[in-house]
Amino acid sequence: MKIIVNSIFVQDQEKALAFYTEKLGFVKKEDVPLGKFRWLTLVSPEDQEGTELLLEPDEHPAAKDYQKKIFTEGIPATMFGVDDIDKEYSRLLEEGVRFTIEPTKAGEVTIAVLDDTCGNLIQIIQK
Repeated sequence: MKIIVNSIFVQDQEKALAFYTEKLGFVKKEDVPLGKFRWLTLVSPEDQEGTELLLEPDEHPAAKDYQKKIFTEGIPATMFGVDDIDKEYSRLLEEGVRFTIEPTKAGEVTIAVLDDTCGNLIQIIQK
C-alpha cells in the first residue's frame, strides 16, 4: 500500500492553483470538472508520477471549521520537503509569499511556515 493522493482544503480552487503552481512551483496533473468544482491535483516537478496533492474545496461546513481552527491555532495543514530551506525561503519571499515562521532549527530538521493565501499554513522542512 502506498499514498497516492493527499488532499488539502482550499477556499478557492483557481486561486489555490495559481499559488501552488506560480509561487510554489508544483505542476498541474489532473483537472477534471465535477459539477461546480474540479478534481484538481498537483505534483512535484521533480516527481511527476509521485504523490498527488488534491486541492479540495472547503465547501462542507466541517471542512471550513477544521481549516479555520487549525489555521487560527497556527497548525500547518501539510508539510513539503525542500533540499535547501534558506534558498527556498529567500526565493519565496521574493515571490511575495508571507511566512508566519522563518527558518528555525527544530532538532535534526529546519522548518518554516508559510501562508498559502487559501486558508492554510504550510510547513516546509529540510531534513
